[in-house]
Parts: sequence; C-alpha cells; structure tokens
Amino acid sequence: KLHDFGFRGVSSVESAALGGAAHLVNFLGTDTMAAISMLREYYGSSCAGFSIPASEHSTMTSWGRERELDAFRNMLEQYPKGLVACVSDSYDIFRACEQYWGTDLKATIESREGILVVRPDSGELPGIVLQVLEKLAGKFETTTTSTGHKLLPPCIRVIQGDGIDIRSLEKILKAMQDNQWAADNLAFGSGGALLQKLHRDTQKCAFKCSYAVVNGEGVDVVKDPITDPGKKSKKGKLTLELTEGTWTTIAEGNGKPENDQLVEVFRDGRLLRDYNFDDIRKRSAGG
Repeated sequence: KLHDFGFRGVSSVESAALGGAAHLVNFLGTDTMAAISMLREYYGSSCAGFSIPASEHSTMTSWGRERELDAFRNMLEQYPKGLVACVSDSYDIFRACEQYWGTDLKATIESREGILVVRPDSGELPGIVLQVLEKLAGKFETTTTSTGHKLLPPCIRVIQGDGIDIRSLEKILKAMQDNQWAADNLAFGSGGALLQKLHRDTQKCAFKCSYAVVNGEGVDVVKDPITDPGKKSKKGKLTLELTEGTWTTIAEGNGKPENDQLVEVFRDGRLLRDYNFDDIRKRSAGG
C-alpha cells in the first residue's frame, strides 16, 4: 500500500504525469491527477487510480489548538462511511492517539462503517511509527495474525507519509517485523522521493549499443571497463526470453528469435503497437 503524494515535489506537470503513471502500474492510490489524465489520453484507462478524503495541516490548525478535538470530530462527521485519513501531529501526536482518537472519539470510530487512517507527519523513523502503533494499541484491542504479528482492529489504521523512500520504507517494515507488528497496520505515502528522487543508476538502467553492421558484416559491440566491472554491457544480438516465470536476457546471438518477448513499438516516429494500461498492468503482474 503506497500512495502517491508526489505531484508538488517534482519539477513539472510532465514529470508528475510520467512518474505517477509508472507508480500506477503496480498501485491504485494516487493524488497525482496528471498521471490519471495522461493514462486516460494515451493508454485508454478511464480512471487508473483513486484517492480518499484526507485532511492536511491547515484544515486542522485553522480550528486552533484548543479545538483540535472538534476538528477531528468534524472529519468523522463529514465522512461517516468509508476510508478517511486525518493528519494528527499538528500539536501532539501522542495525545491525539491516546486521548482524542483512543478515548473521546473511540466509540465513533468503532461504530463507523469504514476505516480511520491516522497520519503522523513528523518524528524520527522508524521510531515514530512504532510509537503511534503502541499508543493506538493501548486504546484499541489488537488481534494476532496467523504469523504471530499484532494487528489493530479493522476500524483504524496508520499511514506514514513523511520521509518515505525505498530505503526508509524497508527500514520501517523491518522495525515493525522485529517488534511483532503486522505490515497490514500501515500504509505508506511518498512525495518527491517516489516520482523524482531517482536516476538511471537507481536500478542500474542504461542503453548501450550491443550490435552493429559495419561494411555489411555484423559486429558484436560491448564495453567492459577494467575499473568498474558493474558497467559491463551486454554483447551482440539480444533476446529477452521468459522461461518458467523467469525473465532472462540471452546475449551474443545465442537466443531463439521465436521466443523473444521484445517487440517493435516505434519506428521512424510511427506507433506500431498501441497497448492499453490494462495490458501493461497484466504484464507487470505476470513477472
């Protein structure tokens, strides 16, 4: 569960659309409207992603410190059903969890037809996530999953949207596992780190020439620097083959062209294959 909060953290609408569309290949939660619009226009998707009602700090702090409980209650009254997320660290996240959500509004939360998602938005990771879970568990009875991990009741969950990138996400999940917390307690939101805090070395992606025809003869082309073996490129004619669920690039012309999964999509500015977004999602899910 990874929600896209990244629109405001990127350099352009185009960056938001491209990065947001890539995120939606594997997820459904997004606040990046540019991605939904792009996928509708170019990939035949009527609505590739969804969001939920959610507060942000100014909609809470405009009530004033003394009326924060009223601001929280208002969110539950305005959205009596379904998912609703509420940022809860405007003043004191621990008081919010124990007193406001866990005591004053507990009965309302438990009787709602839906889920309240509590959002801390400050504090040191991964400690703040564990602290919020513990505070809520002190007020809402947890159960134990089949794997022996603690799980909050279905009426309440947590979303961590501050400081999330691929490394901090792994760190948080590891800390939860070590402290017997089920991953299902938590959703993640990520901003600029999701859409733009990456480059071609993030997954070691580069495009290199592997084969050329010189004076009518085929020539295998490869780079293999002695100072960095990790930059060695693939050599010769390549095929991408799927065998028993495993993708393998076969180099030096040793593959079988009839098994090659790569197809020509563009040629000289012309679109040869027009995939819709459902096709892309199915391909991603398949391996």
